[in-house]
Amino acid sequence: MVTGAKATINAGLAAILLGVIAWAAALGPVLAADEGWPRTIQTLKGPLKLERAPQRIVSTSVTLTGTLLAINAPVIASGATHPNSRIADGQGFLTQWGDIARQRQVSVLYQSLPNAEAVAANAPDLIIIAATGGDSALALYDQLSVIAPTLLINYDDKSWQQLAVQLGEATGHELDAANTISAFEQRVSKVKASMTLPPQPVSAFVYQEDGKGANLWTSASAQGRLLEELGFSLAPVPESVRGNHSMGQRKDIVQIGGENMASGLAGNTWLLFSADQSSVEALKKNRFLAQQPAVRRQHVYAMGKDTFRLDYYSAGNLLDRLEAQFVRQSH
Repeated sequence: MVTGAKATINAGLAAILLGVIAWAAALGPVLAADEGWPRTIQTLKGPLKLERAPQRIVSTSVTLTGTLLAINAPVIASGATHPNSRIADGQGFLTQWGDIARQRQVSVLYQSLPNAEAVAANAPDLIIIAATGGDSALALYDQLSVIAPTLLINYDDKSWQQLAVQLGEATGHELDAANTISAFEQRVSKVKASMTLPPQPVSAFVYQEDGKGANLWTSASAQGRLLEELGFSLAPVPESVRGNHSMGQRKDIVQIGGENMASGLAGNTWLLFSADQSSVEALKKNRFLAQQPAVRRQHVYAMGKDTFRLDYYSAGNLLDRLEAQFVRQSH
């Protein structure tokens, strides 16, 4: 049962979604006639006035691009990460939506290192920047905001659904956002009803295979929020084992050093993100973790390599894997 703050969050998101659906449906014909503009969007840098619906969006954040694609926003170029990695394809786009980007002819803006000249060369009419994370181009905000209206978004404390609502408002794709969210939530409800949960609570984390630490997802993360929506309980993390925060003041992860993993990973089940079965096997060979209840009782599961960044596409893949693991066990 969801209570307290979590119930408030879920109720708030539902209310926002219903409001967006009604508003978008009412504005649909108007927006099609290029009305409903200009509009002012509230951002971390203050109000941002947009004169018209953008047609040439440049996303400097590889994390946010997936959500933009999911709501059919006109993305023409996107920042990328290192190509051919565990999470990225040959272009440096995330594997869960790389094929979609190619189909829509989204070009690579740059790989990893933000470049204002590359942004300007694409003649955007809207630029998207992440406020935190390894794909943040925040340092270039002043330069980029001269090129085109620049929207600064903090994604580390939001689900992809909340991001979709925010990006839908900024791009005029409110109805696309609402429909995408609605379809996904129906899928979540279906999966939740059919699952038999593993032993609770769970520790959901990214394991460093050199054994030197783990990044644990919190309730503020997209991963944590989705798990809780599905009925999972996240194991608390003792303050004594928390490491240094990285990638800015992030709220979605807790870093745990190698010497503290045994006590910090307190869940009866471990869900490994950004991982496949080989990652599970590597963890089991860690002699400092071998006697942990989740390991001894074989309650360690890989959630897929594409789950480090959760958007519509990777969240759908995550549901597929949870369904395969825990629906199968109920028979």
